Amino acid sequence: MAKEKTQAETKEFQAEVKKLLDIVIHSLYTERDIFVRELISNGADALEKFRHQRLLEEEVFDSHVPLEITIAVDEKNHTLTIADTGIGMTREELETNLGTIAHSGSNTFLAELAEAAKKDVSLIGQFGVGFYSAFMAGKKVRVLSRSYIPNAEGYEWASDGSGSYTLTPEKGLRRGTRIIVELKDDAHEFANEDKIKQVIKQYSNFVSFPIKVNGETVNTVQALWTRNKNEIKEEEYADFYKFIGNAFDDPGLRLHFTADAPLAINALLFVPKENIERLGFGRMKSGVNLYCQKVLIEQHSENILPEWLRFLKGVVDSEDLPLNISRQALQDSALVAKLKHVITKRFLKFLGEQAGKDAEKYNEFFAEFGIYLKEGATSDYAYRDEIAKLLRFESSKSEAGKLISLADYVERMAEGQKEIYYINGPSRTAAESGPYVEAFQKRDIEIIYTLEPIDDFVMNHLGEFDGKKLVSADRADLDLSAIKSTGDAEEKQDESSLESEVVKSLTGWIKEVMGGKVKEVIVSKRLVDSPAIIVNPDGYMTSTMERVMQAARLEKGEPLQELGNKNLEINTEHPLIRQLSLLRGTDEEFAKNVIEQVFDNALIQAGLMVDPRKMVERSYKILERATKG
Repeated sequence: MAKEKTQAETKEFQAEVKKLLDIVIHSLYTERDIFVRELISNGADALEKFRHQRLLEEEVFDSHVPLEITIAVDEKNHTLTIADTGIGMTREELETNLGTIAHSGSNTFLAELAEAAKKDVSLIGQFGVGFYSAFMAGKKVRVLSRSYIPNAEGYEWASDGSGSYTLTPEKGLRRGTRIIVELKDDAHEFANEDKIKQVIKQYSNFVSFPIKVNGETVNTVQALWTRNKNEIKEEEYADFYKFIGNAFDDPGLRLHFTADAPLAINALLFVPKENIERLGFGRMKSGVNLYCQKVLIEQHSENILPEWLRFLKGVVDSEDLPLNISRQALQDSALVAKLKHVITKRFLKFLGEQAGKDAEKYNEFFAEFGIYLKEGATSDYAYRDEIAKLLRFESSKSEAGKLISLADYVERMAEGQKEIYYINGPSRTAAESGPYVEAFQKRDIEIIYTLEPIDDFVMNHLGEFDGKKLVSADRADLDLSAIKSTGDAEEKQDESSLESEVVKSLTGWIKEVMGGKVKEVIVSKRLVDSPAIIVNPDGYMTSTMERVMQAARLEKGEPLQELGNKNLEINTEHPLIRQLSLLRGTDEEFAKNVIEQVFDNALIQAGLMVDPRKMVERSYKILERATKG
């Protein structure tokens, strides 16, 4: 060992360090708060190293000293002191760790770092230079350290970050490291106790060791996600949820899981009881925080879960992520994408398990948050199959308010049925009373009621389920002929049905009267009690989808688009249609008014918008004619 120096020894920084300091101080960090977190993380690493080393060594210095991080602020002298009782550093380690860059290919390293600085990097621990962030806020930084080695000596490392540093022997030091930051004039806020506590709670609240500020332990909340879930009480989960989610109520559902492959993951996710978007509080931001080894990487991360799972609150912690990774890297990283995929799949699996275990509780969840799963079904192809299994709807064979799955529907499909049928409406009553379900009631075929505007988009995006095509009841090509009618509902030709030539003439005349409003006029094979319906010949755009798009145009102040490309199906056995065929020969003008009114009525039943002024004017003419006797 070299002879102890009694005076400060001045040394020049390695050339690369000078460049590094310039990058860190002027370019790299966008938020000064980060330096506090970096120094605390370094202290926690030192404590963890000592804890490990103590198991291997027979004798260590200051073995009785508790493992902790202490922070002191001095508002009068504008200093911030962060100390740990960890492994400490020898003189050689101080020089190596703080005076040089222990990195192969230093020039390449600096080039990478400079490039990262251009990408809004807020976290740089992967470069091993987190300590130097202290110079963002400090005009001078002093490091006093004594190694755990029994015969080691204490030293002070000091620098103003300009180009040199000093090393001075320091007697009377306890084990560990103390960093004293003499704050710049524009960084005096970091000598404020409340400010430091806020930074700790945001970034370092779950560090394993106590963090004390002026004697008060700040990080009192445990990193619950790292503990064995069998050892955690429900009250602890509830308290943690309230803390991490800034909530006042208890959570609705909870997923706590650990995985080792393909990534090391500890996750604790909560579903709130209420959907605040439904309560009018605006669009939610992600409520899941991303950690690495209990140190915050990104709060309210938008990278770790798909946007349609924004209602979740909680924590995801992965050791496989670099502790300090930039926001840009979070967006671009294949590792983060893999993490996102694993967690999303696991959460969807969890929902499936909940649905099988407690259907009633799951349906309560779906009533509140099902809209997000539907959003996922329309926007995220990767999880469409998993989401489809989780969707719930009312149906003609379920009680009002009771929900069924698509799997439930498939299980009880009628003989000869190859497709899953659905119909959209503003309510169950409206759907059941509409003309589109008549054929299904006639054949006792179950039909799903999709009661939200997004539902048609969901069904269209899904396309099929369990090999069965999803078909809207307002499609023009709907064919139920393979499914037998039930009981007394056997199809039979009405004696008063119109002759084929009369029908051909009538449909041609209606198409001529309606002009471009209809593509084709077709004799319906599905109608029982209604005179006519509007159907969509393209098999894609349902009436509900078109209604939503029309509403969007109105909201934007855009004119309504003409409703074209529709088929009009008429029920030739209905008295109104039979009378119409006669009326057009005796009073064609009045007959035109009647068929236009029938068409508008069909549009209304389809939920499509019509011009009320023309319809009202026409209806008065019809009423006037009807009252003449």
